[in-house]
Amino acid sequence: QVRLVESGGGSVQSGGSLRLSCAASGYDVSSNCMGWFRRAPGKEREGVGVIDSTGTTNYADFAKGRFTISRDNARSTVYLQMDSLKPEDEAMYYCAAARRGGCTVVNGAPIASDFPYWGQGTQVTVSS
Repeated sequence: QVRLVESGGGSVQSGGSLRLSCAASGYDVSSNCMGWFRRAPGKEREGVGVIDSTGTTNYADFAKGRFTISRDNARSTVYLQMDSLKPEDEAMYYCAAARRGGCTVVNGAPIASDFPYWGQGTQVTVSS
């Protein structure tokens, strides 16, 4: 049974940083595509970025240059490092896992329908 558990969310001031973690069990993070998504109140879910089985990452335009996805295979954990946070980054952040090594992206952002496994989310709050 695949289980994804996010952690690391919290409150931070504008310009600050947070590192989100996604711990996977029953799943091989090293050989599959994993993605990060977010949903702000009143807005649709949007893709943040992905890391594929080769370690290649892709990011949505808003995340480029500020967010970094990495992976620790030994810990079965994927990370989302978020720097220079803005109030508009405030959202619930979710990690998701695919069943294949490659990732499909549109303008750098992952597609939610590609991911059958989802975590419960972790809240990020950014104050101005």
